[in-house]
Amino acid sequence: MTSYKELLKQREALEQQINEARRQELASAISQVRALVAEFGLTQQDVFPAARARSASSGTKVAPKYRDPVTGQTWTGRGKAPKWIQNKDREQFAI
Repeated sequence: MTSYKELLKQREALEQQINEARRQELASAISQVRALVAEFGLTQQDVFPAARARSASSGTKVAPKYRDPVTGQTWTGRGKAPKWIQNKDREQFAI
């Protein structure tokens, strides 16, 4: 039976082998990607079209849809509902 300390040493050696194999495979993958980008003249927009579109729309303001008549607080209807509108008919708070 293998002892606990021996198993820990084996795990450490395996982790080192895993890290080295990953590093080598990453380097190979990166060089392949760079070669394809250069060969076809690809741009970031060609490869990652959704990433650019998403960042352009992030941070935009949305008009509020609901207002609390008591405090004047508003809510857009997105995300978690505030306590003043939870479990109530939202129509009565519509702006």
